[in-house]
Amino acid sequence: MRIKTVEQLEKTAQDVNRLLAQQEKKVLVCAGTGCVAGGSLEIYDAIKKMVETKGLLVSVELAEEKQGIGVKKSGCHGYCEMGPLVRIEPYDYLYLQVKLEDCEEIVEKTLIQGQPVERLMCHWEGKLYAKQEELPFYKKQTRIVLENCGHMDAESIQEYIARGGYQALAKALHQMSPEQICKEMSNANLRGRGGGGFPAGRKWSQVLAQDNPVKYVVCNGDEGDPGAFMDRSIMEGDPHRMIEGMIIAGFATGGSAGYIYVRAEYPLAVERLRIALEQAGEYGLLGKNILNAGFDFEILINQGAGAFVCGEGSALTASIEGNRGMPRVKPPRTVEAGLWAKPTVLNNVETFANVPQIIMNGSEWYKSMGPEKSPGTKAFAITGNVNNTGLIEVPMGTKLHEIIFDIGGGIKDGKKFKAVQIGGPSGACLTEEHMDLPLDFDSLKKVDAMIGSGGLVIMDEDTCMVEVARFFMNFTQNESCGKCVPCREGTKQMLQILERIVNGKGTMEDLNMLEELSDTISDTALCGLGKTAANPVVSTLKYFRDEYLAHVVDKKCATGTCQALKRIEIRQELCKGCSKCTRACPVNAIEGKIKQPYKVNQEKCIKCGACLDSCPFDAIEEV
Repeated sequence: MRIKTVEQLEKTAQDVNRLLAQQEKKVLVCAGTGCVAGGSLEIYDAIKKMVETKGLLVSVELAEEKQGIGVKKSGCHGYCEMGPLVRIEPYDYLYLQVKLEDCEEIVEKTLIQGQPVERLMCHWEGKLYAKQEELPFYKKQTRIVLENCGHMDAESIQEYIARGGYQALAKALHQMSPEQICKEMSNANLRGRGGGGFPAGRKWSQVLAQDNPVKYVVCNGDEGDPGAFMDRSIMEGDPHRMIEGMIIAGFATGGSAGYIYVRAEYPLAVERLRIALEQAGEYGLLGKNILNAGFDFEILINQGAGAFVCGEGSALTASIEGNRGMPRVKPPRTVEAGLWAKPTVLNNVETFANVPQIIMNGSEWYKSMGPEKSPGTKAFAITGNVNNTGLIEVPMGTKLHEIIFDIGGGIKDGKKFKAVQIGGPSGACLTEEHMDLPLDFDSLKKVDAMIGSGGLVIMDEDTCMVEVARFFMNFTQNESCGKCVPCREGTKQMLQILERIVNGKGTMEDLNMLEELSDTISDTALCGLGKTAANPVVSTLKYFRDEYLAHVVDKKCATGTCQALKRIEIRQELCKGCSKCTRACPVNAIEGKIKQPYKVNQEKCIKCGACLDSCPFDAIEEV
């Protein structure tokens, strides 16, 4: 149906809610990328078939006037460590690590008898948590942008409308002027969630002020940081929220078309976005004369090829234009000459997804969360050596300790926390001394770190920080577009130095050169990505210099991570001279005579460990 007026939008919401009420029980199977990889779609098909066989399936799309059970594919629930996940309403049960063979018990025991399957629920520190909101992972979260993810059909515009979707658009079109919208966004002080933290309202106002009949709205869904999947989960689980924010931005700034730039490696996000855009067009919420307000707006999807540098604004717009994604010198800025040299609003997925709530609830409501200069919430992806990996959303200013140890459940296997990489390859490492640091733009800037898009990679005591720096520098160097010399050549030199260090060939001069190169690249690189390329090296040198010194001076890696710095030795008092190790060694690095203790020739040894496995007397050890 095509919705032409605000009254029709409200009636549609009422009609869908009436139909949803017929679903006395709802099964929400997580269909985010992580759970899909774990087999959640097969679980969805199995539960749906069982419910259908019993004659209890109720589908909103078919507008069935009967009571029964609704089975849906939802977006990411966030608790990725425990997927595949299944939520049962109205009980708010959350079943963890569900397998195909569990489906029959879920249908019979919970959907038919109304009883929980306790073995599939969260058991943490001896306590059973039946309801999702009571789980430690969720309890300290404040889900604003992610509130619909995991709670509705991710491919249904009807359910989005039933949950208040597109009401903010209706308010913006009929009760507010473009100037009022920009002012409200400025008052809210929503800062760009892509990493830069630039105030969205100021950006919108600058585009509105441009005297040009053609303007664009661009959504950055590239998200190239290793360990980050916040934007992907929003696009997969609640695409209409982001789309609604883009349409409002178009009206507020005088834009006539929008582009969503999303990497092709996100096929599920691309599919959900296509479905959402088709639905919005069919319902009259995209296209000509939206909600009879005389406003026209279209949105297109542009798939990127996965270049990290295309997360930078000018490189992104160049890619949409069909050119090689490379940053350009500024000014002119994107707000003056962005896509096709026209004034352009460029924000990321999470930023646009915040817009509808701000328009509906007002800037004062938004500023009631988080610190004054960084209000609102922030979505983070927690990965690495932490018990509860996944997607979370917390108020800005939440302390690092709360995220890692309360929501994240602490470090795996009872090991000691060592560091957290925040902000992706452009970010920095934080340590134990930063546990009480509030995570917001300004607090992180004071310690030379940044939120970035929101990736948090947690590391334990067994992590080699020199190798961490090498890993991120390798990523950055591979992803450099090569346009400017400092980034193209400087990151290459830094990577070569780091590789020498982890291979046991580093010198004290190398450490000095790393610092000099870091300063030079930061001062002279063309774009923001190049200027921050050295951050992981700078922070690890600052907080873990002793590890660099151990690699360079002692030729040792305390964690045993760096293969070239390992030594395999034979304990002479335990060796019986059986020669099994010599036969196992692929490079003839073990020398000696039978029935006499053998020795390892360190020049030949490749540290493969074959001899360790072959020794029946445990005489060989890695030191």
